[in-house]
Amino acid sequence: MTDIHADDYALTPNTSKNMLECMLAGKLDSISIVPNTGCFEECMDMLYKAIPSMPFLPLMSVHINLVEGICLTDSGLGHRLTFSWGQLFLYSYTLPPSNAVRRGIRAEIAAQIKKCIPAINKCIEIAKTNNLKCRQKALRIDSHQHTHHLPIVWKSIISVVDANKYDLEYIRCSREPLSVFLSNPGLLGTYRPVNAVKNIILAMYAGKIDKYCQKNGLHKMYLWGLLMSGKMDYPRIEVLKKAMEQKAEDAGRDLEILFHPGQALSDEINDELDAVAVNEFYLSSNRTLEKNSLLRLR
Repeated sequence: MTDIHADDYALTPNTSKNMLECMLAGKLDSISIVPNTGCFEECMDMLYKAIPSMPFLPLMSVHINLVEGICLTDSGLGHRLTFSWGQLFLYSYTLPPSNAVRRGIRAEIAAQIKKCIPAINKCIEIAKTNNLKCRQKALRIDSHQHTHHLPIVWKSIISVVDANKYDLEYIRCSREPLSVFLSNPGLLGTYRPVNAVKNIILAMYAGKIDKYCQKNGLHKMYLWGLLMSGKMDYPRIEVLKKAMEQKAEDAGRDLEILFHPGQALSDEINDELDAVAVNEFYLSSNRTLEKNSLLRLR
């Protein structure tokens, strides 16, 4: 099965409006919702109002965010979350002072899931009231910048899921098959080297997610959207899509094609958002490019 997915709903209002355009056009099978922004309620209200006009309600994941946004707990992590990938990596393999950090991360993950669940359930109820198809049955989880692959975050998520006896139907495995890209040598010069490094690092941590999915009856998956992250443009998608879907089918995996189709506006930027991410990604016209690519699919 191929799933067309978009991250970052509720990151900013305009990001969410761009994503709603794709939902209203029936182009998104699933979305991820950022729980810890000041505009969360405003963006969810926009979603509630738009649902009756949609052809179907996409699946919705909690987009665990530890690298930016508002801290939802009084757990010693401060008002804003500012973890970097490197910090979370180091905390995964050291003890002091990470015991306190572990407790804080676990509490924050629990709070983000708890905040998102009622909003997701309200979306499902609105869809049912309006006789819209919705395939969601239980909790779905992924994370901003794929930090859930790192041991300290992964263990915290599973601990929260187990402690609350959440029924989990999906957790993203950010495993992207490089062989499909290598089989198209004409495109090799079009990928950013840093994204290749990201691909390899995430693959190193993917095994435990596969094992968890197999043990708990969840579908194993491939993710497409790492090597081309920041620029999922239609011409390259058109070249690679058939081969990527065949690779997933041969491996007995679902395929999630990941887009970031929401572009923030400059007047929406505040201290909740990481300055580097703002300049390189959130304000980038490549996000509009990804939205336009998405609208051309199917």
